[in-house]
Amino acid sequence: MSSVAPIRTVRWLALLSALLLAGCSSWEYVPGPTHDARAVFELPDRSAHYSSDEVVAAFKSEVDTDYRVWDADRIQVDVLGRPELSAMHTIGPDGKITLPVAGVLYVRNMTRDEASHAITAALSHYYKDIYTTVRVDTYSSNRVIVLGRVEHPGALQFEYPPLLLEILAKAGGLPLLRPEQGLTRCAIIRGNKILWIDIRRLVTGDMGLNVQLMRNDTVYIPDSADTSIYVLGAVQKPGVYRLTPQMSFVDALSQSGGPTPDANMSSLHLVRPSKQAHMEIDMEDLLHPDPNLNMSMEEGDIIYVARSFEAKVGYVIQKINPFATLVTLKNFGTF
Repeated sequence: MSSVAPIRTVRWLALLSALLLAGCSSWEYVPGPTHDARAVFELPDRSAHYSSDEVVAAFKSEVDTDYRVWDADRIQVDVLGRPELSAMHTIGPDGKITLPVAGVLYVRNMTRDEASHAITAALSHYYKDIYTTVRVDTYSSNRVIVLGRVEHPGALQFEYPPLLLEILAKAGGLPLLRPEQGLTRCAIIRGNKILWIDIRRLVTGDMGLNVQLMRNDTVYIPDSADTSIYVLGAVQKPGVYRLTPQMSFVDALSQSGGPTPDANMSSLHLVRPSKQAHMEIDMEDLLHPDPNLNMSMEEGDIIYVARSFEAKVGYVIQKINPFATLVTLKNFGTF
């Protein structure tokens, strides 16, 4: 009996040493929350940021249905009975063409009728009974610029003032590039004015939002995938997630699959490195619900879900099992 006690004592000492070593190496450390952290975080603004119907109507009223020639357009000038005066002209970057005999003529931003009248007036100084027609052969200048989350960004050319849906279809904006995101809005920029359109209303039948665009309008489709947040710790799917507009703390946590059974539900951490803020949230408070806890996420935010105490102990015991087994086998004379 005297020899059994020392062996048992050694076994438990070895087991305790392994437990302590494993605990020191694996026990997680989570800093405490910073002072007044709640003041740094804001609640998400769920209101829709779209232009009013009056602004939409004002944009639509600005469109001129008559095409106006512009730089780089190719126009055919036909002078009745004067084939030597009839020719194809490319409007230069200064908005001018060069006529036989009459010389340089400014035609930029004229309609076909206005351009034909201007050409007739210029040639009438040298010829009698002049009758002129103008036809647009190539609409090189009638372009709309598309930026943002589309398959084909850049300048799109049209022979007529296009509608917004035509622009989105041609630019590849309507098919979803990523299944987890949806196209919800776009901006039309015209000079120093901007119009925000609710795409969901447009594609579900509100044709009043199918605005006709003008030359040099810019259509911008925001790309919510440009920014990221991080959900780490005891969650089902830890990793990097795309920040969507007005994403809240609960939105981000749910995208990760939520806490695991090992999670400490009273120790959910929201960290904002850009402002050195750290806030600790209790899930029970969040589910009351307390609307002041469902914070709005920003680029670079980190959500960390700590393990519960029981999970930590279980993790440590799991780590020391191989060593404990080795000690036991040796004491029983296996080695």
